[in-house]
Amino acid sequence: MKIAMIGTGYVGLVSGVCFSDFGHDVVCVDKDPRKIEMLEAGKVPIYEPGLDVLMAKNVEAGRLSFTLDLQQAIDGADAVFIAVGTPTRRGDGHADLTYVMAAAEEIARAAKDYVVVVTKSTVPVGTNAQVRDVVAKANPDLDFDVASNPEFLREGAAIDDFMKPDRVVVGVETERAAKVMEDIYRPLYLRDFPIMTTDLQSAEMIKYAANAFLATKITFINEIAALCERVGADVKQVSKGMGLDGRIGNKFLHAGPGYGGSCFPKDTKALARIGQDNASPVSLVETVIKVNEDVKRRMIEKLMDLCSGSFNGKRVAVLGVTFKPNTDDMRDAPSLTIVPALIGGGAEVRVCDPQGRREGEHLLPGVSWYEDPYSAAAEADLVVFLTEWNEFRALDLPRMAQGMRGRRMADLRNIYSADAAREAGFTAYDSIGRSGFSE
Repeated sequence: MKIAMIGTGYVGLVSGVCFSDFGHDVVCVDKDPRKIEMLEAGKVPIYEPGLDVLMAKNVEAGRLSFTLDLQQAIDGADAVFIAVGTPTRRGDGHADLTYVMAAAEEIARAAKDYVVVVTKSTVPVGTNAQVRDVVAKANPDLDFDVASNPEFLREGAAIDDFMKPDRVVVGVETERAAKVMEDIYRPLYLRDFPIMTTDLQSAEMIKYAANAFLATKITFINEIAALCERVGADVKQVSKGMGLDGRIGNKFLHAGPGYGGSCFPKDTKALARIGQDNASPVSLVETVIKVNEDVKRRMIEKLMDLCSGSFNGKRVAVLGVTFKPNTDDMRDAPSLTIVPALIGGGAEVRVCDPQGRREGEHLLPGVSWYEDPYSAAAEADLVVFLTEWNEFRALDLPRMAQGMRGRRMADLRNIYSADAAREAGFTAYDSIGRSGFSE
């Protein structure tokens, strides 16, 4: 099969590389000359473990290439995937479909033979029907079908998720399109991974419903954590007890400073807006969005308490600013709410993150960047664990405490226990949903 992938962002690049590893001939297209130049030089513009090696392997095998030329990429393609951004539109919460529709029109003008136009981007219900109309209007003589193929990739584990998926969802209108998509995903069919073929609208809704449910689980346990702090319960034990129930499961029940990233904030807002527009409000999701913002603000209050009511003149070491470990993605990360509040309150903020600096330097102006956590925490009044990178899970806590002047810890990912912090020499400790201490 020949595949054209429009967009070399996170979803497009990972999908294109993995499709080429299936044995397909894949051409990835982007309008950004800088990105294409990087990719042709073998450099990956995003951080995703293992992606650079897999990309190099398939480029060398001749199955994967990159271009600015859409016409060249589409020529002879069996399917063209749209994997462009759908950011939240300013002012109304809708997903911005400008890039999707522009790509659809360009595909229509460039295509000559039968092709399946596949939407990989996360789009509201009804978008693929709009794509069909745009393509038909731009090129009335074109023989084509549309398909919806939402992605379910976890940043930091995207390659494994693509190669060993929980499920693949394909929305189509015709048997012909279904057959093309079946051929594309044949390597997964042969290994009996679940592949669900449905109508366009259901495929679109599955993506939003899944992400909204996961965001709800995270928000629920964060509210339970706040209650645990008041009644003396331990949220880690509560989460474990809940997760042992097979109907609930243990995933996404880890209390923390609120969800962030490229999917949950954007998709919950879009789903809430879809409900409002269709006179069927998704009230639970609307509440989840509000509570998640409240959780981030509650984290600021925790840090304020550890700083005796004022950030002014305090030196704070923040360990981790990406929204989760094993990615350089900072979109809607809790750090983008918490760190500016520290700086705005007069704190000197030092940051250490294994991959966050590239994006963080312009998103978090006014902070100092450090290569290791001990240097960041030197002479600090407070150390804050904000992202649970593996590099932060086995630190020499006595060494860290000894180098600090304040010896206070805010463990917003529940990496360490209160006992471990006390034994290391910290004089104050707080976490999420567990008892802390102060002296």
